[in-house]
Amino acid sequence: MKRTYTIDGMTCNGCKASVEKHLKTLHNIISASVNLEKKEVEIESTSLISLEKLQSTLPEKFSISEKEKETVFKVTPNSTVSKSELKQLKPLFIIFAYITIASILLHYKNWRWNAFMLDFMGLFYIVFSLFKLLDLKGFSKSFAMYDPLAKTLSGYGFIYPFIEVVLGLLFLFRVKILIALILTLVVLGMTTIGVTKILLEKKTIPCACLGTTLKLPMTKATLIENTIMMVMAVIMGIKTYSL
Repeated sequence: MKRTYTIDGMTCNGCKASVEKHLKTLHNIISASVNLEKKEVEIESTSLISLEKLQSTLPEKFSISEKEKETVFKVTPNSTVSKSELKQLKPLFIIFAYITIASILLHYKNWRWNAFMLDFMGLFYIVFSLFKLLDLKGFSKSFAMYDPLAKTLSGYGFIYPFIEVVLGLLFLFRVKILIALILTLVVLGMTTIGVTKILLEKKTIPCACLGTTLKLPMTKATLIENTIMMVMAVIMGIKTYSL
């Protein structure tokens, strides 16, 4: 008999392999196949296995539950989905607000748009790289799920946070600004391509923009965040080049 269950707590292919490995240790299970994108596992067994037994077999970070059956009578209002996404993205909005306020406070007495944008970009890189460095290995795996370059070059995910640190320092100390702006367009451009592809395919994967410590979903907010930085880079690039 075959049954499909929902699995929470998976973030990468390593998690997928771990779930399959642990489930296959049960004698009644013939096969266990995980779909990472759908967060589901299809289990073929000789007899029905209780959820309690399946859960006890898995590591604590994973939770298994019955897959909810969709019917014509079940309606999920868009407003409910939107509220859920906004709640999940709350840490991202708070951090973004802090960076914006800090950049404004640095220049409110002598306001200059150029200086504000440079400090915003610098603080953005420094803060976001910090969260990535808290779990470098986990970030690298999650990042490789959508960034085209990270998928091709296995080591890119490990050095990416350090690239952000360097770019942040260049902006804050006003060193090699034009080079930093070009690199911003390149690295964020690559990531934006991957994010856009995931959103168009309507896949559900975690966003690695704040590492893996804060579990954020991949949404349009990630695309907007990258777009803002790229637009700033273009504006500053034009102004720097014209000087």
